[in-house]
Amino acid sequence: MTIHEPFREAAEPGGAHPLLLRAEEFATQFRKTAAERDLERRLPKEEIAALAAGGVLTGRIPRCHGGPELDMTETVRIFLALAAADPNIAQAILPHYCVIEELRLYGSEEQQRRYFELMLRGHVFANAHAERGGKLIGDLSTELRADGEGFRVSGTKYYSTGSLFADHLFVSAVGHDGEKVMLILPTDRPGIELVDDWEGMGQRTTASGTVILKDVAVGREEVIADRGWRKTRTHFGPFAQILHAAIDAGIARGVLPDAVAYARDGARPLPEAGVVHAVDDPYVAHTVGEIAVLAHSAEAMVERAAVITERAARAFFAGSADEAVLGAASLAVAEAKAVATENSLRASEFLFRIGGASATTRKRNFDRHWRNARTHTVHDPVAYKYRAIGIYHLKGTLPPPSGKF
Repeated sequence: MTIHEPFREAAEPGGAHPLLLRAEEFATQFRKTAAERDLERRLPKEEIAALAAGGVLTGRIPRCHGGPELDMTETVRIFLALAAADPNIAQAILPHYCVIEELRLYGSEEQQRRYFELMLRGHVFANAHAERGGKLIGDLSTELRADGEGFRVSGTKYYSTGSLFADHLFVSAVGHDGEKVMLILPTDRPGIELVDDWEGMGQRTTASGTVILKDVAVGREEVIADRGWRKTRTHFGPFAQILHAAIDAGIARGVLPDAVAYARDGARPLPEAGVVHAVDDPYVAHTVGEIAVLAHSAEAMVERAAVITERAARAFFAGSADEAVLGAASLAVAEAKAVATENSLRASEFLFRIGGASATTRKRNFDRHWRNARTHTVHDPVAYKYRAIGIYHLKGTLPPPSGKF
């Protein structure tokens, strides 16, 4: 029996998909130890393994390959739930979900069969894309070169999110013709070294370390054929971006229960408030209300964008997507990402308005919310989102085909 089988059936009418319910159960457990993991910088290896064993990482695998093929609303709700509990875990599995979608877009039938089957068995995939030293973000120096019947690849990758949890890496490289190619390599392949050297102030346990590739053997079947990577418009840009937006919205959601619990049980009112309990302070109530609005409005924007992205994905796989349908998804997700970015930062800052110095203690670790939000939201600046949205409304020009839109 493969891991996904309990989730093969769709949700009952009006009910949540069983896979989403399972993810929410995991999230409830993960939240209990999230602050502690952050303080100790303890990587959530057991938590990621539990998600894989529980089938939560199979969400977008097509039904024809034995997966549940969740729609985009169901998918983002998984990320919202996990990010509210621990955004490190949500970000760590994001590359895995992106690999599923890129295999659907660019993988051969044999590659899809092979790698989806591994995922259904509980294998975890991560990326190894980013490099340092180029003139622009996204420049590549990792080179794939011919070697007999196969290839060899060498290079160094940074910010390889989830790599220390992974069984396989999705690696970007430059082929002999100068064009970008993608490789899928097992992490135990000789010549691959995974380094735990991520030291960001937030998202501390995403395992976003360095991957060193030293003359690594690559089989021809491990190379994803060039099909116009990111040069032609697909739904992949909005797909990847909406998962990032869901993480930010989830961070805002995760602030709310901490704010409520602290106001009820930890905060002391100021003498000027004229009340005995912090929950009776009108300014505390105002702050908690603001946090709730910030969290829920970010979620609403993400779910709105999910519906539009689902429409684009269905049209693309049906061969009926046009620029307008795909571009609408990019714009909707850009709007959601902009709102989720700002709301996660504001909500995590407002938490400190509820109490005094005790809100800043290491034991409470409330600052992890802001550190996580600030670290994750620099992934791609929202200024470019606002600009693209404005240009569309002023000139009717869609955002460019890109993983950022």
